[in-house]
Amino acid sequence: MSFTDHILRWYHAHGRDLPWRGSRDPYHIWLSEIILQQTRIAQGRDYWLRFVERWPTVHDLARASEDEVLRLWQGLGYYTRARNLHQAARQVDAMGGFPDTLRGLRALKGVGDYTAAAIASMAFGIDAAVVDGNVYRVLARHFGIDTPIDTTRGKRLFTELAHSLLPQGQAAAFNQGMMDFGAIQCTPRSPRCDECPLADTCDALHTHRIDVLPVRRKAIRITERRLQYVYIRCRGYTAIRRRPAGDIWQGLYEPLLVEDAPMPQLPGQMTLLRQGVKHVLTHRVLLADFWLLEADERPSLPPGYQWVAEADLDRYAVPRLVEKLLGCLPESSELSQKSEILLT
Repeated sequence: MSFTDHILRWYHAHGRDLPWRGSRDPYHIWLSEIILQQTRIAQGRDYWLRFVERWPTVHDLARASEDEVLRLWQGLGYYTRARNLHQAARQVDAMGGFPDTLRGLRALKGVGDYTAAAIASMAFGIDAAVVDGNVYRVLARHFGIDTPIDTTRGKRLFTELAHSLLPQGQAAAFNQGMMDFGAIQCTPRSPRCDECPLADTCDALHTHRIDVLPVRRKAIRITERRLQYVYIRCRGYTAIRRRPAGDIWQGLYEPLLVEDAPMPQLPGQMTLLRQGVKHVLTHRVLLADFWLLEADERPSLPPGYQWVAEADLDRYAVPRLVEKLLGCLPESSELSQKSEILLT
């Protein structure tokens, strides 16, 4: 039995039961692919269901505001995906529907080769192979390929190999089988080699290279960034700003941010609620302190901040880090009874 036949047979027996599986609706497939970038299935499934319930069609999503989309996306991270999702929905709406060619799909905001191939094969039956992290791993291990996957040569080699294995007319099943096989069977750590249908022909298993394949050439450089947030509580109102373009969390809201500067002298009672809260992003680690300022009069703030009622704060999309910090806010000024650091 060939590699392709093994993958198809395995998929029909063990493929994951997902709410968008079996659908030929390009909106459902596209939405699932965008949500599942950098997101685990267990978390992404619930977001997909909420999006489909809120906006049943791509045209409904196109008519939503960016703030509404970011608010429903809150907690998933990588917010560029949400902004691209919204822009692509408006592109599709303007065209009257999804394009049904690889070239047309690639023209949508946030849609690359992988996502275009996934939509094309699953929605339109086009023979296009997907190549993602799971596919790289399965192919590298089974065929013993040590060409780095993060090089131009490596990407071309794996893409050509995936296409050569694609069964004509069964691209959707093969693509989903490859993704599921990598996620369930040929996992990054502790793969289930003892019960793998490809064990007899797996090069990495027989050459003891399971732990070293696939190969990456580039090491990710991690930087550290320190943030201080000040939540201002003034007669039922607080101050927030929308983060600008050109940095993390574009378009999301946050309390007063102090970065690369000493804490300003603000009138009122200042209390340190949390210190050194760690938040890990792809290429950086954030360390955040969270302060509460209780004031009777509104202090002067830098440009860009606006006053909103505390009761309305949940209408604004905030980064996951800020969401965690807001979760430790007390209900009232009972803080004064706690042994916290006070500044006046």
